Amino acid sequence: MKGKKRHWLWNILIILAVIVSILSFMAHYKNWIWKKADRIQILSGIYYIELPFNSMNNVSMVSKIPSLDRKNGFSAWEKEKGIFKDSLNEEKPVYIYVDNLNDQKIKLTYKDSLQLFINLSDSTKTKELYLYLDEKIGAQQTQLKQ
Repeated sequence: MKGKKRHWLWNILIILAVIVSILSFMAHYKNWIWKKADRIQILSGIYYIELPFNSMNNVSMVSKIPSLDRKNGFSAWEKEKGIFKDSLNEEKPVYIYVDNLNDQKIKLTYKDSLQLFINLSDSTKTKELYLYLDEKIGAQQTQLKQ
């Protein structure tokens, strides 16, 4: 008795599905941050944002995220990622890229009133990122005063 051979197309589709699943997991399991000379780039799953240092106004550490309505995104275990809307000002989105809800988060205000909340899975790396952003924003504000 001979078994049926699977068509080569199905083998390729299975391999592609596994590769896409692995890449999707890698993109979502942590926040990816690239520091450039004049900006910072953040990839968190399907969410990507590029923030020039000269558009940043304020950075602070907060322990909790305010209550917001989810526009799109997800929550799973200790992660919270997506675009949210404030009930008071619904036209301005609030970006949340949090890997660990229990740790402190960086609250970044940019372009006068837009907000971004971010933290990394490692709290020491979150503090390093906060100090880096604080230094860059301070340097930008010093340049503007001169």
